[in-house]
Amino acid sequence: MAQKTMIQAITDALAVELRNDENVLVFGEDVGNNGGVFRATEGLQAEFGEDRVFDTPLAESGIGGLAIGLALEDFRPVAEIQFFGFVFEVMDSVAGQMARMRYRTGGTRTAPITIRAPFGGGVHTPELHADNLEGLMAQSPGLKVVIPSTPYDAKGLLISAIRDNDPVIFLEHMKLYRSFRQEVPEGEYTIEIGKAAVRREGTDVSVITYGAMVQESVKAAEELEKEGVSVEVIDLRTISPLDVDTIIASVKKTNRVVVVQEAQKQAGIAANVIAEINDRAILSLEAPVMRVTAPDSIFPFAQAETVWLPNHNDIVERIKEVLAF
Repeated sequence: MAQKTMIQAITDALAVELRNDENVLVFGEDVGNNGGVFRATEGLQAEFGEDRVFDTPLAESGIGGLAIGLALEDFRPVAEIQFFGFVFEVMDSVAGQMARMRYRTGGTRTAPITIRAPFGGGVHTPELHADNLEGLMAQSPGLKVVIPSTPYDAKGLLISAIRDNDPVIFLEHMKLYRSFRQEVPEGEYTIEIGKAAVRREGTDVSVITYGAMVQESVKAAEELEKEGVSVEVIDLRTISPLDVDTIIASVKKTNRVVVVQEAQKQAGIAANVIAEINDRAILSLEAPVMRVTAPDSIFPFAQAETVWLPNHNDIVERIKEVLAF
């Protein structure tokens, strides 16, 4: 198996599905000859042609409308929103149209659309480029929301997303694009959407997280292991639907929980995870479920980003707090 970055794994997944199904189309701003801002689609237009991998105007609303129309004509659109902070320009298409397609048509039509977009902090982007808006998507019924944290998962989950008959929002954390490599199999494989992964087994406390915070949580767990603390790290991978079974099994195992997200406390999905735990396993808890999040403020300009974003030190501190309760 080849060692690949996440961006390479994403390109690989797109190529696999373009070869696998002639109805798969890839489009967005600068995804053609330029290969996208992060080169996620590099080389695809040269291999598959301008009819299947093509640029669109700088109009997210148009990208969304095009995706819906193509889906209704039995294509499988893979549309890129150049940065997820621009999703406000296409919210009606996403939450008001494609998310409701199956219900609105009584199950006679579906919207097999994958919306790809980079997001997330730590790379000093301009305003609106890094915003953590995944909570808006997770709170929109009819959408599946996937956030991989490793190259292996990125490829398998993206292939599953493209093959799904309902709309999938596939969010790619920019900090993870080229931060590390991992063995990724050649050819096709899938990972089930809606299934979390146990990244690290533990017995003292469960850390439930997703995206770039998975790496921060594992780092915190490794530090605490030196102090005799056993931390279990759950990578949600899909934030809608949640893998409640894996969450609750971990809670009942460790009896203490910290939920970690990069998004602000009022955003993201940490509050929903905590509500599910309280509904289903409150008698298993030996301490309140605690959170590590960004502050409830607008995502800051690049100069203040490192101060604002949660990190492994914040996670260590919160784990010690829940253990001492």
